[in-house]
Amino acid sequence: MAVQINPSILSADFARLAEEAKAVEGADWLHVDVMDNHFVPNLTLGVPVVESLARATDTPLDCHLMIEDADRWAPQYVEAGASSVTFHVEAAGAPVRLAREIRAKGARASMALKPATPIEPYEDLLPELDMLLIMTVEPGFGGQSFLDIMLPKIRRTRELIRKHGLELWLQVDGGVSAATIERCAEAGADVFVAGSAVYGASDPAAAVRALRTQAEGVVSKASWACDH
Repeated sequence: MAVQINPSILSADFARLAEEAKAVEGADWLHVDVMDNHFVPNLTLGVPVVESLARATDTPLDCHLMIEDADRWAPQYVEAGASSVTFHVEAAGAPVRLAREIRAKGARASMALKPATPIEPYEDLLPELDMLLIMTVEPGFGGQSFLDIMLPKIRRTRELIRKHGLELWLQVDGGVSAATIERCAEAGADVFVAGSAVYGASDPAAAVRALRTQAEGVVSKASWACDH
């Protein structure tokens, strides 16, 4: 199973987004955090910036929507150029219908869970998704400390993926760094969002490579990956 590193532009310089995207060449995706100051207490960027960013980089965009009324807005991010769109299940009225609409428009459909949201009630939804995002901080701000209490949830989610034989990516977002990525990988994550750990480094591209090497070293020996 391939490890993927997705730098979060939430930690980049918003005045230089095109250059910041180029600074992490070699990354698998660019993670774009969209916040509306309602679902989370922060305001970032929206459809027009995603459109501009999609034109400025060849790296596919992974849009994480921390917004209310995801059913209405998520499809517009596919149209704006996102190759993967993540909606929060807490903000979706009809998550299955929304995932199918995102897929029908040509993007990967992903669903996110806040730290206090359990995975078990959504087991039957997993086949409708291409990726599941486990938040390892409370959504809303970058630079937060990793919540170790999320590791059992990552393990339970990986077990459900294995149970159903799904090719479902398991992403973690929040406090991912050189100090935490190996724990996430051991627990079952294979897609890692890293913000300040990448853009806070003197060489962001080298930071991406180093994180990938760490995660690959763990995944190559992890029981969940070997049994896949």
